[in-house]
Amino acid sequence: MALLAALVTVLLWASAFVGIRAAGEDLSPGALSVGRLAIGAALLGALALARGGRWPGRAELPLLLTCGVLWFGLYNLALNEAEQRVDAGTAAMLVASGPVLIALVAGFVLGEGFPRTLIVGCGVAFSGAVIIGLATSERGVAAGWGSVLCVAAAVFYAGGVVAQKPLLSRASALHVTWLACVIGLVVCLPFAPQLFYELGEARPSSIAWMVYLGTFPTAVAFTTWAYALSRTTAGRMGATTYLVPPIAIFLGWAMLDETPVLLALFGGLLCLVGVVIARRPGLPVRRREVTGQPATIRGQGG
Repeated sequence: MALLAALVTVLLWASAFVGIRAAGEDLSPGALSVGRLAIGAALLGALALARGGRWPGRAELPLLLTCGVLWFGLYNLALNEAEQRVDAGTAAMLVASGPVLIALVAGFVLGEGFPRTLIVGCGVAFSGAVIIGLATSERGVAAGWGSVLCVAAAVFYAGGVVAQKPLLSRASALHVTWLACVIGLVVCLPFAPQLFYELGEARPSSIAWMVYLGTFPTAVAFTTWAYALSRTTAGRMGATTYLVPPIAIFLGWAMLDETPVLLALFGGLLCLVGVVIARRPGLPVRRREVTGQPATIRGQGG
């Protein structure tokens, strides 16, 4: 079930790159962020209040604020702004650096360690993401504000995931996701007047994309992500999102009539191989405790 939830998340997040580009034709980055999060928060809130589950306590508030501000608030603002300046392929490639940051930070902060399979898998998958970005970029990856924003989005994403992981052992995935979404919405509220103005001028298709982004890549995908993350390590879940770029390539071809070049297909294959490697259990490592008794340490599970 955890793997199925992770795959649902990856598919919906890949579609978000297409949705952001489409909705961004009429809605500014801040307006799209507040609209998407408002829809997501409403749907998640209705479900969370109707179902039981453990709520985060006061002790979890710092982590919850960190997750909500970084991942739901600043990440959305940065990515939406970036996709006004760079194409979806370049954005996906640059944001794909997030899982590497997650694995590194989680290894230190959460004590997940650095299994060899995880490190090798991340390296292979990141190489594939770079190839996809170079193959599908419309304007190149020259240094610019859009590229800087994509890297910033990756940093916000990594910080949010690392903060979220400990919460999922103390509260239900649904309640953590809803509260984090509400916090992100509060961060984006200054853009609410802009949203109301732009909705009056936007085409129905752009509004439909905003509703889609709030319903599926936000409400559904963030919940399935939290469910899967609560059952594996942050590093391995982060590595799974390397599937996003190749799926985004396919959706771009299917929905936007963008034909991927062979180099992009090769990059997608590397992403798949990297994810398979990263999700494999590490090999047992022998060590001796201080007491002198031998102990077997298993690699992090998938």
